Amino acid sequence: MNELKAAAPMVKPGAARMRELAPAQRRAVALAQQQVLKARAAKKAKDEAAEMRRRMWSDEEHGAQIALRGETKTSEQQEDTLSLRGAIGLVLRDLRSRDHKTLREVSEKAGVSLGYLSEVERGQKEASSELLSSIAEALGVSTAQLLRMVADRLDMAA
Repeated sequence: MNELKAAAPMVKPGAARMRELAPAQRRAVALAQQQVLKARAAKKAKDEAAEMRRRMWSDEEHGAQIALRGETKTSEQQEDTLSLRGAIGLVLRDLRSRDHKTLREVSEKAGVSLGYLSEVERGQKEASSELLSSIAEALGVSTAQLLRMVADRLDMAA
C-alpha cells in the first residue's frame, strides 16, 4: 500500500477537481484567479501608498527639512512673508524630490507642460485648482493633503 502512494505523482490540491470541469468552466476559474491576483496587487499598492503618506506626515525629520528649505528662498521669495504661489511651488518641489521624480515624469503624468510645471515650482506662475489637483495626483497625494502642506509651509514662514 505504501508503495502505491510513493509511486503516485504529487498532485496539487484541487488539480483533480479542475480536470473534472468543462473547458468553459476552467477558463472561468482561471479568470477568477487572475482577478484575485490583480485585486491583491492593487490592495498592496494602495496600502504601500497609504503607508508612505502616513510616514510623510508623522516624520518630524521631514518637517525639519522643509523648514530648512524654507530659509533658502529664491530671489522672488526674499520678502519677509512667503507668498501663496511660492509656498505651493516649494511644497510641489519637496514632494517631487521626496519621490525622486523628475519634472518630466510629473509633467507627463499630470498632463502639464514641462516649462509650466517648472514655473509653478519656482513660484513664477499661478496654478489653477484643476492643475493643482492633476499635479497632486501625479505626486501621489490628494489635493486636500497638498493644500494642508502648503498651509503648514505658510505657517512656518510666518
